[in-house]
Amino acid sequence: MASIIIIAVVFVLDVLAFVLAIGAERRRSYVTYVNVDTYGRAYCVYSSDASTAYGVSALLLLLAGQAVAMVATRCFCCGRALSPGRWRAWSGICFVVCCITFVIAELCLLAGSVRNAYHTKYIPRPSDSPPSCAMLRKGVFAAGAAFTFLTALFTELHYLFYARSRAAADSPPPIVGGIGMTRM
Repeated sequence: MASIIIIAVVFVLDVLAFVLAIGAERRRSYVTYVNVDTYGRAYCVYSSDASTAYGVSALLLLLAGQAVAMVATRCFCCGRALSPGRWRAWSGICFVVCCITFVIAELCLLAGSVRNAYHTKYIPRPSDSPPSCAMLRKGVFAAGAAFTFLTALFTELHYLFYARSRAAADSPPPIVGGIGMTRM
């Protein structure tokens, strides 16, 4: 039987990670204008840097949710053997898909946070044109949020199918035919 506590903890952590990833997309840094300092050097002025903190927080919450699920299911490979059948097969499929979507979500959130935190301050060469200011592309955190949602979905399904397969392995096989006969 699946533990409601494990399902609730993983669900809450993954939903918080999803919300923070959406918030990181909404609060990306933008270049407001190019300014010139007292020495005549042009530099970029950026808006709020909140999305870096949101992205890192989403990354850590998704990692925590995945860790809770993997400890509960013993990474699908440790512990007692599962009962063969459709529940074990679906649990294995969801485990593989959940691991793939988790890695993609973590990479999107990490890359978005790192790129958003990088700001071009001074441009070394004097020129008449304004400096090219580095900005995060639109949609990096949104992709991280989408894969966070998929990770949450497949992690929950993996845990539910794993629990069903574990429960099937715990029950004794049915006695077919009523009374067992032995050879004489």
